[in-house]
Amino acid sequence: MSRVSTPSRRSRRRRRSAAVVAALVAVVLVAVAAAVAFSLGRAADIVASAPPSAAGTPTPSVAPSPSVTPIPTSTPTLISTPAPLSPAAQPCDGHPTLMSVWAHPDDDIIFGNPAISDAISAGDCVRTVFLTAGDAGKGQGYTSSRELGILRAYNSMRGVSGLWDTDEIVLDTGMHVTRLTPQNDPRLSVVFVRLPDGNITDGGFASTGHATLSKLLDGTIPTLSPTDGGPDVTLAQLSDSLIELAEAWQPSTVLTHIPRGSAFAPGDHPDHSVTGTLVRDALGSLPAVAPGIRYLVGYPSEKLPRNLDGEQLDAKIETYRVYTQQDEVIRCADRSACLGTRRFGEWLQRSYPKSEAELQMG
Repeated sequence: MSRVSTPSRRSRRRRRSAAVVAALVAVVLVAVAAAVAFSLGRAADIVASAPPSAAGTPTPSVAPSPSVTPIPTSTPTLISTPAPLSPAAQPCDGHPTLMSVWAHPDDDIIFGNPAISDAISAGDCVRTVFLTAGDAGKGQGYTSSRELGILRAYNSMRGVSGLWDTDEIVLDTGMHVTRLTPQNDPRLSVVFVRLPDGNITDGGFASTGHATLSKLLDGTIPTLSPTDGGPDVTLAQLSDSLIELAEAWQPSTVLTHIPRGSAFAPGDHPDHSVTGTLVRDALGSLPAVAPGIRYLVGYPSEKLPRNLDGEQLDAKIETYRVYTQQDEVIRCADRSACLGTRRFGEWLQRSYPKSEAELQMG
């Protein structure tokens, strides 16, 4: 029995092995087919989801024939997010903007007019900045009086006796400023930085530690402390703040003082010269702003011929008279008294703006 049964068992084992192999082959074939089907499905999905080419045709999933030049696919354009506007930005409704930067409250109406009043009359936007408090060592009370005089002078120029809103603003540079804007008239605004008045001697005042703009510009002191108790200001911060304001307002014209080194600077107030230099150094590097900068001759203008008269001079004097009612140092009651004020009467009758090419820098 044993000899007869052995071949039969081997035969059955061979048949079972063959069946197992066949089954394994079948399983492999099914797996391969499934993989191929999955790959084809994924390829179809990729083609369907591929971004359109420059011609609007889906990008093919296989390489084209060597004889066909492939259509280049377009590179996605990255849309940059505009930088946020400065906290000092204000709408101007498409009107031109006149920006002016001065050392003291009243420099604008003495040396900058009639340009400022003309811009207001034309419906332009006017943004005025005062770097020092014009405190003359007398404290915040005198500063507040001068600032009130400026607001009333601007009311006079715009022909409206309205109130002004106050905003305490921290610029992107970190510098603190106070901005006043007439209610219902955002065309105008006045910004006070309130750094210490440097005195005509350029030695400052004891009450503010003899700190001056000149010392800041020359590097003698690292910072200036505003008279209103705000954070200290560095030279770089002050310069960057002027740039920030100009970029926020996009002025077509900038008015300021004659800078140091100009043939028209000797004899001017040191604060004037430093302010002009700061503006020239900071805004003179802005291609959209530099061509519109005009530097106004200050104290030395009294030696130049009178060039204002008639209604233009009358309007300038009246604006100045309104201002002086708040300034105890140079108060004048009427036109005659204002013109009779030593030196001030001569400055009022003149206005000499100079372009960069006319500065006669030494």
